[in-house]
Amino acid sequence: MPATYSYNKKEKLKSRKLLDQLFTKGKSVSAFPLKVFYGVLPAETTETVQAGVGVSARNFSKAVDRNRIKRLLREAYRLNKTALHDALHAQQKKAAVFILYVGKEKPEFATLNEMMPLVLQKLIAAIAKS
Repeated sequence: MPATYSYNKKEKLKSRKLLDQLFTKGKSVSAFPLKVFYGVLPAETTETVQAGVGVSARNFSKAVDRNRIKRLLREAYRLNKTALHDALHAQQKKAAVFILYVGKEKPEFATLNEMMPLVLQKLIAAIAKS
């Protein structure tokens, strides 16, 4: 079990192959302005959840804006991830998750922190069904 409010290197989704697989074969759930792509990982992986975040360059042409939104997404995920970890640990499943911001305006942290638990609950329900 990870430390409660950490988001360390082992928990980050960095594998290009796994990212491509998520976008091509993975499933998704959404709660505007967030869309989450996910896939179940094989049992031999070490972490319960590997997560990544992203923002469209089409909607935010300046890298400064994209990087700020990604920082906010990572922080909102870090603060709200315990429910996801607990649910997957109870189901003895492991997952790869990619959280995408699909809104067109710059978000406030309060908005993201409010929407993150909703989208994670949808994700938990979707993984439990599969």
